[in-house]
Amino acid sequence: MMTEARKETGPMKATAPSRWRRTVNLAALTAVGVLAVAGCGSGDVITYDLPAQSARYSFETETNGVKTVWEYMSDRPAKPDTPTSQPCIADAIVKDPGKCRPEPLIFLRYDLGLELDNTAKTGGLHPITVTGYYQDRLSKPPTVTELRVEASVDGGKTWQPAITTRAAAQNTFTAQIEHPKRDEAPGGVGLRITATDSAGDTVKQTIPKAYQLR
Repeated sequence: MMTEARKETGPMKATAPSRWRRTVNLAALTAVGVLAVAGCGSGDVITYDLPAQSARYSFETETNGVKTVWEYMSDRPAKPDTPTSQPCIADAIVKDPGKCRPEPLIFLRYDLGLELDNTAKTGGLHPITVTGYYQDRLSKPPTVTELRVEASVDGGKTWQPAITTRAAAQNTFTAQIEHPKRDEAPGGVGLRITATDSAGDTVKQTIPKAYQLR
């Protein structure tokens, strides 16, 4: 009996840049000794053999200084749950893998409203947008219900909550971050985002240096 998690890489890699903003996709997944690897992993997928009892599990990764921790409920699949167009990797590489299902991990996508040099104006309030999403392979993903945004201007020594955080659309939230003067944040602005979904699963992503002030 297998569960499966997609490995996503490329933290701090901007996609679809425009003159006015960059959309930054910060997401990575690495298995960290919480679940025993029973099958095999590829560059895209890691498979695990789970016990039948439902339990809360944790994944933790750190890539290029970006730390992400997932906590979620899981158990041994009672039936397979993968699209026929994207079968479980274990079906191809593991002998008698059993039933397979992707894990309900929340990933985060950011629109930080930055200029092309990854900077934002100093002083005043700065809006950002954060969207939670799941693997396409997950047939019935939960809904992200809560999002907390915190910012740091001293390299992560202290964190302050965003001035406001509001739901903008399904799984999407906007927040207003208060920027100090540039000389008060010489190392730039760090972000710490915590999201919770309707199943009680969570993700916390810490980005020590998300962008610079100008």
